Amino acid sequence: MTDQTRPTTIPLHLTINSREHSLEVEPRVTLLDALRERLDLTGTKKGCDHGQCGACTVHVDGERVLACLTLAAQVEGREITTIEGLAAVDGTLNAVQAAFLEQDAFQCGYCTPGQIMSAVACIREGHAGSDEEIREYMAGNLCRCGAYPHIVAAVRQAAQELRS
Repeated sequence: MTDQTRPTTIPLHLTINSREHSLEVEPRVTLLDALRERLDLTGTKKGCDHGQCGACTVHVDGERVLACLTLAAQVEGREITTIEGLAAVDGTLNAVQAAFLEQDAFQCGYCTPGQIMSAVACIREGHAGSDEEIREYMAGNLCRCGAYPHIVAAVRQAAQELRS
């Protein structure tokens, strides 16, 4: 391989779940691929790879983003939170994670990490006041198994617990 045919790489320093990571990637590498393939953080799922299913939802500076549509280089210097970073250091589940378990808000579980990340943001954004509002603000996350009633119940439960 000559220098002209060798892919160009860039150094990246990413803060993921409060830990620093350094890597060399091609500029076109998505955040999703960097997480899963380079950093072994496989909780974030690759669903459609077109930004239509929400399975790859993560938080960047507290805002939900679709990791399949976000270049890894775009998030350098920002705080990235994945599903692996939601539970406390001692293993205590986040209120949304606990509610998903209690409400049986998953079947196959493939969409669950993205659903939970969106639910955390939905509650933080103040959009969990009613079942209709929850459905509206969670609409970007698809569940092929149809566990929507349980997902809504879990978001409602977590929102109530976090308010009290």
